[in-house]
Amino acid sequence: MMHSTSSLIRCVPTRLLLIVAVFVWAASTALADTKGKLTGTVVTKTNEPVIGAHVVLVGTSMGGATDIEGTYFILNIPPGVYEVRVGSVGFGAQLFREVRISAGQTTTLKVVLVEEAVQMGEVVVTAEKPIVDVRQTSSVTILGKDQIGVLPVQELNDIINLQAGVVDGHFRGGRTGEVQYQVDGVSVNNPYDNSSSVRLDRSVIEEVQVISGTFDAEYGQAMSGVVNAVLKSGSEDAIEWSAEIYGGDFVTPDNASRYPRNANVRPNAIQNYQLSVSGPTGLDKTTFLIGGRRYVNEGFLFGERRFMPGDDNELETLTLHPTGDGKIVPMGWSEEWSGQFKLMNRSLGNVSISYQAIGQYSESQRYQHMFRFNPDGATEQSSMSLSHGFEVTHTVSDASFYTVSLRQNYYRYTDYAFEDVFDARYIDYGRPFGDRNYEYGAFVQGVDLSRFKQETSTYIIKASVTSQVTSAHLVKLGVEYQTSEMTFGPPGLFDPYSAFLRPIVDSRDNPGLRTYHPTAFAGYLQDRMEIADFRMRVGARLELFNANTTVPSDPQNPANSITDAPSSEMIDSKIKVALAPRVGISYPITDQGSIFFSYGHFYQMPGLGQLFSNSDYTLLRDLQTGGWTQFGVMGNPNLEPEFTIQYEFGVKMQLGESFGVDVSVFSKDIRNLLGVEFVSTYTSADYARFTNVDFGEVRGFTLAVDQRLGEYLTASLDYTYQLALGNSSDARETANRAAAGEDPRPRQVPLNWDQRHSLNSVLTLLKPQDYTVTGVLRFGSGQPYTPTVLSRLGANLETNSSRKDPYLIVDVRSEKSVNLFGVNGAVFLRVFNLFNTHQVNGFVFGDTGSPDYTLNSAGNASILLDPSRFYAPRRVEIGLSVNGSFR
Repeated sequence: MMHSTSSLIRCVPTRLLLIVAVFVWAASTALADTKGKLTGTVVTKTNEPVIGAHVVLVGTSMGGATDIEGTYFILNIPPGVYEVRVGSVGFGAQLFREVRISAGQTTTLKVVLVEEAVQMGEVVVTAEKPIVDVRQTSSVTILGKDQIGVLPVQELNDIINLQAGVVDGHFRGGRTGEVQYQVDGVSVNNPYDNSSSVRLDRSVIEEVQVISGTFDAEYGQAMSGVVNAVLKSGSEDAIEWSAEIYGGDFVTPDNASRYPRNANVRPNAIQNYQLSVSGPTGLDKTTFLIGGRRYVNEGFLFGERRFMPGDDNELETLTLHPTGDGKIVPMGWSEEWSGQFKLMNRSLGNVSISYQAIGQYSESQRYQHMFRFNPDGATEQSSMSLSHGFEVTHTVSDASFYTVSLRQNYYRYTDYAFEDVFDARYIDYGRPFGDRNYEYGAFVQGVDLSRFKQETSTYIIKASVTSQVTSAHLVKLGVEYQTSEMTFGPPGLFDPYSAFLRPIVDSRDNPGLRTYHPTAFAGYLQDRMEIADFRMRVGARLELFNANTTVPSDPQNPANSITDAPSSEMIDSKIKVALAPRVGISYPITDQGSIFFSYGHFYQMPGLGQLFSNSDYTLLRDLQTGGWTQFGVMGNPNLEPEFTIQYEFGVKMQLGESFGVDVSVFSKDIRNLLGVEFVSTYTSADYARFTNVDFGEVRGFTLAVDQRLGEYLTASLDYTYQLALGNSSDARETANRAAAGEDPRPRQVPLNWDQRHSLNSVLTLLKPQDYTVTGVLRFGSGQPYTPTVLSRLGANLETNSSRKDPYLIVDVRSEKSVNLFGVNGAVFLRVFNLFNTHQVNGFVFGDTGSPDYTLNSAGNASILLDPSRFYAPRRVEIGLSVNGSFR
C-alpha cells in the first residue's frame, strides 16, 4: 500500500537515484516493450511438428526457426502489417499476407506444411484478423492505420473519444488527468496537469492502443487508462509520400437563435494542409519519416468589433464613443503548425538506433462573451511543445533484446493580452469596463489583465530488457527516471488593491513565476506467460516521487508567526513510495472463446501544479486577521499519490466466422483523491489546503459486438453502463461549497461525468481501391447537474440530483478513389454532427435543466445570448488526399 517513506528511504538523496538510473542506462539494462511478438507452430497434415522450419518476415532481417516441438517465436517486431514466409526442406513453402503485429501483443500463426516430392510454387494465404482477440487479459482496443483511415477522425483525441468507456476524456469514470499518454512507449504527459503535451495527426500514426481496463506494470503514473501511439517508420525499399488538403466550415440553420453570425458559409474557414515523406536516406539501412501540418480553424463563435480597447467612454452618462470598424471577427479561433521527424538506422548488425521529434506551435483565442463587442481586449493563448529523443535497441539473441531511451518533453503555454507586463498598452487601455444598461454589461473598453505562463521541461531516461526465458515465459525488467523543471504563475501582474494600474513582477504578497524541480523513479518486473491459448500477465511496479521542496513542520503554525506557539520550521518534503501489483488471466473455454480476469493497484501523483500552486506558506503570516478565503487554497508538496484498486472480469467469444462479442464487468475503488481540508491554527484561524481526502467508486460493464455483414460491409457496436460516484467532481469543490456557505462535509453523489449509458456504433461499407462510406453514431444519457429552486435567492437542491437530456450524434465520412495523372488519390467528404445536435451534456440552467430557457430570463439575459454554452454545430469538410512511391 502507499505510505510515506521510512527514515531510511528519506535519507536516499535524489542525486543517488539519478546516478543509479544513469548507471542502469549506461549498463544497457533497457526499455519498455513497444514491439510485438510472432509465435506459433509449424506442423504436418498429421499434426507432427516440423523441426527446423524457417519463418521469415519478408522484407526484413527478422526470422526464426522451429524447435523440436515445431514451435517458433520472433521478438522485437515493429508494429505493422507483414508478409510471413514459412518453409522447410521437403515441404511446400507458404506465404501469409496481411499478418498484423501490434506493440506489446503476441500474434499467433499456426502453419500446416504439405510434403512435396517435386518443388512447386509457394502457396499464398491471406491472414484474416480475428474479429475478437480472445487472448487479451483486459479491455484493450488496437487500431491500425487502415482502420483509422476510414473513420471520420483527424487527430489522436478523436480516436480516443470513440472507445468504450471514454466520456469527454474520462476513462471509466475517473477524473481527467488519470491517463498515461505515450508515443512509441515513452510518456508525453505534462506533469503540471497530467495532460498530453503533444497532438498527433492520423497521417503519422501506425497504430493506436487504448487500454481502458487494467494494464501491465510497465505503465505508471496512471489510474484510469493508457494510450500508446506508435508512429510510422520509413521503408528501406522505396520513398513513400502522402499529402492531404481539405477545407470546410460550420454549417447550421439556427444561426439566429443559437449560433449568431454563422449565416454565411465560408469554405476556407477551416483549412488543413498535410504532407509526409518516408523511405531510405541513401545511407546503409537508414530510413526516415518527415511530416508537417498546417491547420486553421476560425470556429463558430464570433464577435463584433464595435469598440476598441483604448476607447474613452463616459459610462456615468452612458455616452459611448466607439471607434471600432464594426467587422465580424472570430473569437474562438485556432492556428497550428505541427511536424514530426523520425530517423532510424539498422546498419550496426543487431543494433538499431532511432531519433524522433514531434513538435507543435499554436495560437488561439478562447471565447469570452463579455468581450463580444471589444474582441481586441480579450487575451490570446499560445502553446509550444517538443517531444524528442533517442532510442537504442540491441537484439542480443533470438530470445532477448534490450532498449534504452532518452527523451525530452518540453511544453510552454501562455495566456495574456500582451507579453510584457510593462507594455504601455496595458496602462493606456486600462481595466475592462461595461454598463449593465448597455448590452447586458458587455465590455466597451479596456483589456483583460489576467496573465499566466506555464513552462515545463522534462527529461526521461527509460530502459528495459525483454527475454523469452522459456517457451512459456516472456519476462520484462525495466526502470525509468524522470526529472522536470517546472515554472508557472503570472509573468508579472497588476496590483489588485491599487486604484491605478501598477505592474508587479514579484512581491511578497503577489508572487509571480515560481520554478520547481520534482523527480520520480520507477522500476517494474513483468512476466507474460503463454501456454497454448492460456495467457497470464503478472507484474509489479515500484515508484518513488520527490517534490524537492520544503513544507512547514507544523501546519498549525504555517508561517511561524504565532506568538508563544510551538516553533514551525521549513523542512524537506517527504519522498513517496508505492508498490503496485498487477495480474491478468485469459483462460480458453472454446477454440474461439475465453474468459478473463484482471486485478491491479494503480498510483498516480496529482497534477504537480496542484502541489506547488500557492504553496508559499509565508503568505499566512497574518492569517489570524482574516478568513481563509483571502488566501485561497494552499498547495501541498507533501501530497500522497492518488490510488485506485481495479477489478475486471469478462468473456470474449467469436461465434462463427463473422460475429464476435466481448463482455466485461469492472469495478474501481478510488482513494486518496485530491481534495481540500481545513486546518485550524493555534489561534483557531482556519485555512484551506490541498490534501488526499476525496474518494470515489465506479461500477459498470461493457458490451462490444463486431460483425462482418458481407464482403464489403462491417459493423461494430459497444455499449457501456457505469455508475461513477464520489464526494466531489473537482479538487476545489469542498472549498467552493464552504465559501458559498454550504455544507462542505463529504458525501457521495454522482460525479459530473456520470454518464450511465454510452453507446458507440460504427458501420463501414468498403470496397478496396474504390470507395468507402463510414458512419459513426454516438449516444449518451444525460449527465447530472444540480437543480435550483427560487433561483433569484440562490437556493440549490442536492448536488447532481437531476439529469440533463440524452444526446445522439452522427458523424459520417465518404471517400472515392481517383487517379490523378497517374497518382493514386481519393476525394472525401466528412460531416461532423450531421443532425446539428446543439447541446451535449454541456451547460444547462439549474431551474429548467435546459440550455435554451430559464425561469429567470431577466437575471440570465446575458447567458441566454452566449453561444458558447452549446455544442459545436454541424461541420462539413471536403478534401483530397494523394499518395505514391518510387524507388
